[in-house]
Amino acid sequence: MTATEGRAVPATGEEPPARRRRPGRRPSVPAWLRPAVWLPLVVMLAGLAALWQYGARRLPYLLPPLRDVGRSLLDNPGYYVHNALVTLGEAVAGLAMGFAAAFVLAVLTSEFPLVRRAVMPVATVLNVTPLVAVAPALVVAFGFGPLPKLVITGLICFFPILINTATGLRSVPREVLQVYRTVDASRVELLWHLRVPSALPFVFAALRIVFPLSVIGAVVAEMSASGSASGLGTAISVASSMNQLPVVYASILVLALMGVLLLSAVTVAERRALHWHDSTRD
Repeated sequence: MTATEGRAVPATGEEPPARRRRPGRRPSVPAWLRPAVWLPLVVMLAGLAALWQYGARRLPYLLPPLRDVGRSLLDNPGYYVHNALVTLGEAVAGLAMGFAAAFVLAVLTSEFPLVRRAVMPVATVLNVTPLVAVAPALVVAFGFGPLPKLVITGLICFFPILINTATGLRSVPREVLQVYRTVDASRVELLWHLRVPSALPFVFAALRIVFPLSVIGAVVAEMSASGSASGLGTAISVASSMNQLPVVYASILVLALMGVLLLSAVTVAERRALHWHDSTRD
């Protein structure tokens, strides 16, 4: 036996009896399995389903029964998967285009005040312009292929990324900038080692907005741009013209699930990339 902090412990290095796990103690339950986490959502969904069924009985020309929506999904899953993949591809590609353009302009506006005074008013006007109205002109300019849809989606995602990224790049405290400048840090070094890390929380905040918004942009582009042969927006338009309400609401449900999955993916990526930041802590 040896003495440690006034207590006798076995010389073999075994854990003292007081520190051993009690036989009857159960391991901690994951947070998502606790009723306090999932039960409110289940109750909310059950209430919404009951209201839906009530509305379907009172207004059958507006809301189809949930069983008809589910049957439409189960009877033809390949149709919805194919159109969902088309819309998802347009959403991601358009978002990538908008992100690249917005990030480059955000860097330029944060580094050069003259560029900021020239770009920001134009970006604001572009943000308040109804893009549905200019969709036919984009079709004339870029043809009937996917490019007009990508442009519309990118324009819808452009402004939130530009504003958030530019704000994040300029959020570095002045005292920290002075410290870096005293060691003769170049503008590129300041950007890479100081401004970009400070802007990451703002960038992810913008991505949480624009990832679901990119799906909306792709659907709007499919509905407003001529020449769409596939995609959930086209499926909704065709089903609406044929009064196929179950197909319409099944497509909307797939869009909602797609937006939730994209938002969840951004949240997971943010927690991994910004584990050091206070915004990712519970």
